[in-house]
Amino acid sequence: MTEISLTNRKSRVKREINAVITIALRDITLALRSPGTIFTSLAMPLIMMGMLGGSLAENMTGGLRFDYSKFMMVGMMVNMLFMVTTMGMTSLVEDHTTDFTQEMLVSPVSRYSIVIGKIFGSSFGAIISMAGTLIVGIIMGITLNPGQLLMILILSPLMCLSGGALAMIIIGVIKSNKTANTAVMLITMPQMFLSGAIIPINNSSGILYVLSHAMPMTYCLDLVRAVVYAGTPEYASVVLFNPVVNFTAIVVLTVICLMIGTFLFARSEKSR
Repeated sequence: MTEISLTNRKSRVKREINAVITIALRDITLALRSPGTIFTSLAMPLIMMGMLGGSLAENMTGGLRFDYSKFMMVGMMVNMLFMVTTMGMTSLVEDHTTDFTQEMLVSPVSRYSIVIGKIFGSSFGAIISMAGTLIVGIIMGITLNPGQLLMILILSPLMCLSGGALAMIIIGVIKSNKTANTAVMLITMPQMFLSGAIIPINNSSGILYVLSHAMPMTYCLDLVRAVVYAGTPEYASVVLFNPVVNFTAIVVLTVICLMIGTFLFARSEKSR
């Protein structure tokens, strides 16, 4: 009986993994068939980092005790992972309109597998945007060593999962594509400025301090910067929290958002 139970459990785990991979590959395939999506993913870093970040670097960073250009590039790489994944999750609204989500929900797989598959599928464009940010950085004379790039790549699935989980709360209650896009922008743009992606938040106080410490991207950024600046004199000026605190905060916030978002998503589909 125990052996049968173990076999069934392994079969279910395999089915859930296959579901995650299949759903992710579907979204990646759709992205590859849309050159405009890939172009936008590459063009966004040029606008965000090349223009906005470049202007800030030239006009507002004279008193900083660290190289702002490197600070900005790391911030924008994480921001692209987080923001593009979050924006990509709005495709669930279109799937809702075409009844594709209904077809997924009647399949014998966990709701969490469906959501996680969508998040990883949406992260494809985010990886392209991160690569675009790196290219813009190289053009601007900003570089990271191979070890730092490898660590960022290793952490990138966690960043994408955090952003996608946050978006699920919005997707779970909004079923208008236009409204969903607007709502997602309202939760991503403030984080870019208040989490420290391009503007240091070491001296934030009052309501800005509370908001910045409530945002998942703050901890994503700080964890990646802790990895990039480890062992350098700039570490204390750039990194806010201990990496363990950052990792714990990311995991806790991601799990909470994923549970709430998946519940709202499944409930909204059942009530149709």
